[in-house]
Amino acid sequence: MTAQVLDGKAIAAVVRGEVKERAEAFAAKYGRRAGLHVVLVGDDPASQVYVRNKEMAAGKAGLAGQVHRLPADTSQAELEALVEKLNADPAIDGILVQLPLPAGLDAQPVLDRLAPEKDVDGLTPMSAGLLLDGRPGLRPCTPSGCMRLLREAGLDDLSGKRAIVIGRSLLVGKPIALMLLAKNATVTMAHSRTANLAEECARADIVVAAVGRAELVKREWIREGAVVIDVGINRGDDGKLVGDVAYAECAERASWITPVPGGVGPMTIAMLLDNTVAAAERREAAKA
Repeated sequence: MTAQVLDGKAIAAVVRGEVKERAEAFAAKYGRRAGLHVVLVGDDPASQVYVRNKEMAAGKAGLAGQVHRLPADTSQAELEALVEKLNADPAIDGILVQLPLPAGLDAQPVLDRLAPEKDVDGLTPMSAGLLLDGRPGLRPCTPSGCMRLLREAGLDDLSGKRAIVIGRSLLVGKPIALMLLAKNATVTMAHSRTANLAEECARADIVVAAVGRAELVKREWIREGAVVIDVGINRGDDGKLVGDVAYAECAERASWITPVPGGVGPMTIAMLLDNTVAAAERREAAKA
C-alpha cells in the first residue's frame, strides 16, 4: 500500500476560502469586519515569520486587525495591560499572543487574562474547560486543523476507531485527544515514558505524532491502512525540516499521511482565521 497524501496546503486553501465567504457575510450584516489582533514581543526570527504569515493570511481573508509589536524588554505589567486593553475594545474579536515570550516574561498570567470569547488560540483555562466538558467554544488551532484533515480523509465519525496521540502538550496532545474522544474514537495517550510505544502505536487506526522527536515513528509502528497525522517540525541531520514520522517508510503502510512541511502547518493558520470569524459571529449573536 502507498499512502494518499493529506495535502495541508490545498485543504487550508479551501478553509481560507470558506472563511473569506463568512467574513464577507459578517461584514455585510454587521457593518464591520471581524477583527484579529496579534501581540508579538521581542525579535525572535521564527515568531516574526509566523506573525507575518498570519497577518498576510488575515488580510486576504477579509479580516481587520493589527499586529502589536513590542520590544523584548517589555515588562510583565505592560504586556498584561495591553491584553486588558484589547479585551475591552469592542471592535476586536480575536486576540493572539505569539509564543514563546522572551526570557523574563511569564506566558501563563498573560493567557489567563485573555477574554475567553476572544481566545482564538484556544489556550485559556476557560477554553480548555469547555473542551473538556464537550461544550461549544474556541478550540486550539493545530488540533482543529488535524481534525479537519481527518475529515478530508473521510474520517468524521470515528466510532469503533482506535487512535493514539503521541505527546501530551497543552497545545496539541491533550486537546486533540479530547477532540478524538468527542468523535467517538477510543483514544490512547502516549508519551516519552510509555512502555512498548511501538506496540501501542501498531494497534491504532489513527496515529497523531506530536512529540517533537525527529522521525521517531517508524514503518513497523504503523498498522496497515492507518491514517498518520504528523504534527512534528524538526531539523534533520541534513538541516531539512522533518516530522516526528519517518515519512517515506511509513507511507508504505498508511492509507493517508501528512507531509512535513505542507501538512498540518498550513492548517494552523487557516483554523486561526476560522476561529476569528466564529468568535465574531458569537459575540454579535450574544448581543441579540
